[in-house]
Amino acid sequence: MNKVLDEIIDLMKRAGTRPIETGVPGLSMIMGDIPTHQLAALYKPMIGFTIQGTKILLIGERSTAMKGPSYYVLPVHVPAMASVHPSRDGRPYMSLGLELNQNVLQNLLRDLPEDLMPTASEHFVACEIDIELMEAWLRLLRLTKNPRDIPALAPAYEREILYRVLMGSQGWYLRQLGLRESNFSKISQTVKWLRDNYTKPIDIGEIASKSGMAINTFHRQFKRATGLSPIQFQKQLRLLEARNLMAFEGYAVASAAYQVGYQSPSQFNREYSRFFGAPPARDTEKLRRIESTRD
Repeated sequence: MNKVLDEIIDLMKRAGTRPIETGVPGLSMIMGDIPTHQLAALYKPMIGFTIQGTKILLIGERSTAMKGPSYYVLPVHVPAMASVHPSRDGRPYMSLGLELNQNVLQNLLRDLPEDLMPTASEHFVACEIDIELMEAWLRLLRLTKNPRDIPALAPAYEREILYRVLMGSQGWYLRQLGLRESNFSKISQTVKWLRDNYTKPIDIGEIASKSGMAINTFHRQFKRATGLSPIQFQKQLRLLEARNLMAFEGYAVASAAYQVGYQSPSQFNREYSRFFGAPPARDTEKLRRIESTRD
């Protein structure tokens, strides 16, 4: 396994503190001392491979240490905070991310016997990576040095990674995402709607009804999938977007608050300060200073 890991690390050398698109569809790489504000974001559905170092991921009230080498699964869009840290011997944090392609997942599920699927397990955890899965990541990453092979080989390697994860401890969540009529898949559709309509008031009863669930069931399933209640999910989306508007698009505090759906600037200030640990103006000025010193 060490030999495989060493080759992966060697192929990661061109990565930096901003995500790099590799030329392989859906595959990105990142390494180094990444500012925490960059890691506070709406994360896409993905499989993450922490190669070395540690990522501390905070989703809702749950904090999880993703220590390399390990992998984790985010089956739906989810707002999260994070920080990254080098390994104990000083080697920089390093990771790969593969966006989940639901069409590929559904096609794969059709080829798998249902009795091979794992049962539900704990969610948002770091999973031990075995040699078969690590080798699949290596095969996909090698394509970055041979771009002409990407169209022919990347789909097969992506499918293998999905298969290995489906057979692992987080496979239940991927399977539920790929089954169109599962509660988990319905929650995924609700999450997409919230992502596109986060500035609007939401009626939980109406959303639950559209999902075909009772309100209590909807709340339980939504929190299981995202780690948050629907209201918390919407609030965090609003705050993350407002932060970007103020820090990088020049919006004033009140303008950003109204733009993301707040009617009360004072409420926005309170919730922003509680979530990010500093008032909006002070926090975003700090972010601009940090960004001005980066490459």
